Amino acid sequence: MTAMPDASLLEVFPSPTDQPFLIEHVNEEFTSVCPKTGHPDFGTITVRFEPAATCVELKSLKLYCQSFRSEGIFYEAVTNQMLADLVAAMEPRWLQVITNWRGRGGIRSRIVATHGEVPACWARP
Repeated sequence: MTAMPDASLLEVFPSPTDQPFLIEHVNEEFTSVCPKTGHPDFGTITVRFEPAATCVELKSLKLYCQSFRSEGIFYEAVTNQMLADLVAAMEPRWLQVITNWRGRGGIRSRIVATHGEVPACWARP
C-alpha cells in the first residue's frame, strides 16, 4: 500500500524578514502504519529549514502530518514524501526532514532527507 498524504493541507505565509534564520518544528506524536504488518508506527518528525519567501503554517503542518495516520508507508517514504511536499509548498533555501522512529524488535531508525545545502552554522550531527 502506498501512502497518499494530503499535501493540499499545507498552507504558507510570507516570511517576516529577508534575513537568514532557522525554523525548527518538532512533531512528537507522528503516527503511520507499517505496510507489512499493519501495526502502528510512532515517530518524532523534525522539520528544519531556512525560509526564502514563505513559512509553513503550523496548524496546516499538523493536519498534513495527521493525513499519514492510517496510511501503510515505510519510514523512508514518509521522510522523503514530507521533504518533497514541503519543498513544493514553500520553496525554501534549504530544508531537512529528520524522522526518529520508536523501536520495534530491538531496532530504532532515524531517517534524514535534505533539500539544498544545510548552512554549516546550522548543521548538526
